[in-house]
Amino acid sequence: MIEEKLEEITGGTNRMLKDKIAVVTGASRGIGRECALTLAGYGATVIVNYNGSKEKADAVAAEIAAAGGTAKVYQANVADSDAVKQMMTDVKKEFGRIDILVNNAGITKDNLLMAMKEEDFDAVIETNLKGAFLCMKHVIRIMMKQRAGRIINMSSVSGVMGNAGQINYCGSKAGLIGMTKSLAREVGSRGITVNAVAPGYIDTEMTQGLSDEIKESFIESIPLKRMGQPKDIAETVAFLASDRASYITGQTISVDGGMNM
Repeated sequence: MIEEKLEEITGGTNRMLKDKIAVVTGASRGIGRECALTLAGYGATVIVNYNGSKEKADAVAAEIAAAGGTAKVYQANVADSDAVKQMMTDVKKEFGRIDILVNNAGITKDNLLMAMKEEDFDAVIETNLKGAFLCMKHVIRIMMKQRAGRIINMSSVSGVMGNAGQINYCGSKAGLIGMTKSLAREVGSRGITVNAVAPGYIDTEMTQGLSDEIKESFIESIPLKRMGQPKDIAETVAFLASDRASYITGQTISVDGGMNM
C-alpha cells in the first residue's frame, strides 16, 4: 500500500483521471494542446476540439495515441450554439458521459479603446466569453444527470489585473471569473465543481511574437523572474479535474509566478 502511494506521488503510474471523458476546447495549440496531452497522460479520454486548425488538432490526437492514450478530434466553433450542442450530444452518445470540460478556446484582437473596432470587441467576447457560456450550457445537463463533473475555465492574469490595449480580452477573461463563481453556486449540490485558472505570462505562440523589450518588461514584473510553461497550466487543470480537488469550487487559481500578488 505504501509502495503504491509512493509510486503514485512520484508519477510512476499516476492514472488519477482513468476512465474520465474530457472535452478541451481550443486544443490544437498552446495551453489547450498541453491540457489535452496532460489529461490524456493521466488516463482521460480527450476530445480535442478545434475550430480552424485541423492539421494541428490531428497532430495532438496522434501524439496522444502514440503515447498509449485515447483521443478524438472534433471540429466546432464554440461561439455557435448549434455546433456546441451537437458536439456535446455526440460525445455523450459515443462515450456515455462527459466528466471534464476545459473551456480554453480564445482569441485576441488587441488595440487601445479609442482605436478598437466594434467588430473586434464583439469577436473576442463571442469566442472567449459566450463560447464558454455555450459549452457550459450544453454540458451541464449531462453532468447534472451524472451528479458529477468538473468544469475548468481558462481566464487570465489580464482578467484579474487588467492590461492596456486589451479591454475586450480583459473583459472576456474577467467575465469568465464571474460566470465561474455563479455556476459553482448553481450546481455545487449536484457534485459538480466549477473553477477558473488564470495564467500569467506563458511561453506560447501568442507570446513568442512579442519583442525582446516587451518580454523583458514582463519578466521583470514577475517575482520568479521567468516565463511560465504551458505544462504549469496543464498540471493545475489536471489537479482541478481530479477527485483530489473535490472540495474546491468557485475559485480562480492564479498560475503566474507571483505576478498578481
